[in-house]
Order: sequence, then C-alpha cells, then structure tokens
Amino acid sequence: MTLPSIKLLVDALMEPVSVTDLSMQQWDRLIRQGRKADMLARIAANCQAAGLMEQLPEQPRRHLESAANLALRQQRELRWEVQLIEEAMARTGVAVVLLKGAAYAMGGLAAARGRTMSDIDILVPRDALPEVESALMMRGWVSEAKSAYDQRYYRTWMHELPPMRHFQRGTVIDVHHAIVPISSRSHPSSHSLLASARPVHADSTVKSLAPPDMLLHSASHLFHEGELDQGFRGIVDIDSLLREFDGQDAFWQTLVPRAIELELVRPLFYALRYAALMLATPMPAAVIKTIRSAPGAPTSPAHLAVMDALFLRALRPTHASTSDGWTPLARWLLYLRGHWLRMPPWLLIRHLGRKLVVRARVQDA
Repeated sequence: MTLPSIKLLVDALMEPVSVTDLSMQQWDRLIRQGRKADMLARIAANCQAAGLMEQLPEQPRRHLESAANLALRQQRELRWEVQLIEEAMARTGVAVVLLKGAAYAMGGLAAARGRTMSDIDILVPRDALPEVESALMMRGWVSEAKSAYDQRYYRTWMHELPPMRHFQRGTVIDVHHAIVPISSRSHPSSHSLLASARPVHADSTVKSLAPPDMLLHSASHLFHEGELDQGFRGIVDIDSLLREFDGQDAFWQTLVPRAIELELVRPLFYALRYAALMLATPMPAAVIKTIRSAPGAPTSPAHLAVMDALFLRALRPTHASTSDGWTPLARWLLYLRGHWLRMPPWLLIRHLGRKLVVRARVQDA
C-alpha cells in the first residue's frame, strides 16, 4: 500500500520558500499536519529567518505567528527554570546535565528553533538522586506519582524518578540517572555520558551531552519508546543535530564507535536510516557502511522491510492525511516493541496487565 505523501510538510521545513506558492487548500492541510507534528513554530521560525513572513497570506501567517510566540515564551520560561535548577543544585555540588529540548535551547542549537518544551529533562549520577530530589523538593518541586506502585516502578526499574512538578509554577522536571531504563536490554554507561558532558556556555555550571552522545540519546529516546505521537518531531531533531554537527571535528569518525561503546548501535542505525529516507539528511557514505556492519545492526532484508513498514508509518504526524489503513496497527506494534525493549517478559506482562486493570476501573467509575 502506497503511503500518503508528506512532501508538503517536509518541503515547508527544509525549503521554506516553497510555502510562498501554496494554495489556500494546501495551506489548510499544512497547518493541520504541522500542528499535529508540533512543527508550526519551526516552520514559522524558518520563514522568519528567510524573510518570508510578510509574503504569506494573512490567515496561515496568524497560525504560524501564534505558534512561534508560544515557542518563544516557553523557551524564555525554560531559561528561567534552568537558572532556578542551577541555584537549587548549587549547594549539592552535583553537576546537572540537560537533555533533549532543554539542552538544544540552552546550547543555542538549530534543533531548538521553534521547538516547544513541555518539561525539562536532566541527567545526574544515580548515587546523587536522594540529594538532587531533596534539593528540588526544597525549591517547590514535588513528585507526581501518587500510588505506591508507580513510585516503586520508577525507582526500581526506570531510568528516572517520577516526574516532579512545581507546586506554584506547574513546571515539570524529569530527573534521569540513565538514558534508557534499568530493565532495558542495553545499558549505556551514565558515568561515561556524564564524564564527556560539557558546559552549555562558558559561565554556566549546567552542562549538556557531548555532540555524539546528544545524537545517540535522541536516537535512543525515539527508537526505544513505544509511544510515537511526537515521532516526526523526533526525526526532525535528529536531522537537525546531524546537519549541525556535520562540520565539527571528528563527529562522524567518533559516532559509530561511541554507539558501539554505549550499546546503542541499533537505535543509531534506525536514526540514520529514517532521517535519510524521510528528510534526505546528508551523511558520509563511509559512516553508513560502518553502521551497517557494526555489531548489533539489523542485517536481514526481511527484518528491515518489516521495520520500514512500521516506522515509516509511525514516525509521521498523527493526522488522517498522513496515515493509511495500516498506521494504527504499526503504532500499536511499536508500542508493544517499546515495552519489550524496556523490560523483561515477566515484568512486561505484569506491568501491562496492571495498566489494563487500572484503565478498566477508570472506565467503570
């Protein structure tokens, strides 16, 4: 079955000048797809950078400007929250490493352009978790996990504490001690990631991951997760990081060896494959050859055909115009795959069984 085209959205992201020739019907479809993909603010930022905003029709321009204003406001709030986190951590002596969107924004990376932020992810040493959690609680962040099961599940099996929400401002912090769950089949060394981290800017004690590690974390987050509602944004993030780091010394030379070291070959393989297939991300041929032969990379043509059928559907925006009849099944299968990668079978059955019971109770209430 031929998949619906996403060329309209991809062109708007990669070639902003393409939007100046759109009909109102095409604008309507682009706005709907862009909103579902959380890409409206990025399209707006690209159009602004290209000096195109004044050439756009008034109605779609208003949608883009509204999305851009929201993203700018969230990023201003993010900078303030990071400052408060830095102050909270000052007395602990624990170095905080920002992850994902917070790292992109604070580092001034292109991946932050027009990116909305729903929470702040940080990485700290596992043995520092009690001290970090206490320091954040003293500043008003409290755990959102109310049940004893959820607390035990996060603290025993997951790679993070239960989300912490500020009781006044409502901002959420996810405190990670690893980038994949403890129960996962791969175990990237958090010590190695933290040791390679670097300050987001010269005067800051807050850090971000080194470029290869930042890309590998983005890949592991996208391809270890079973919920891909923001999958298109994830592959756009990967594309942006690859294009930005392309000119940095030794990035490509160290990327695959670092993936092997951190047991993240497979997510890197998928990240490079689907960035190239969906967004035509440029990559050195030597890197593609190396990742294909790296230990753990999928090699079976049948396996790749199945994964293409799944990911090339699930990584699209969750909109009717970008989906086909097989898309719901692809998303459900990848949801199960994500849980399979995150925990052993006995824990998976127990966890999913409990979720079904809780959902049934909620529906009956």
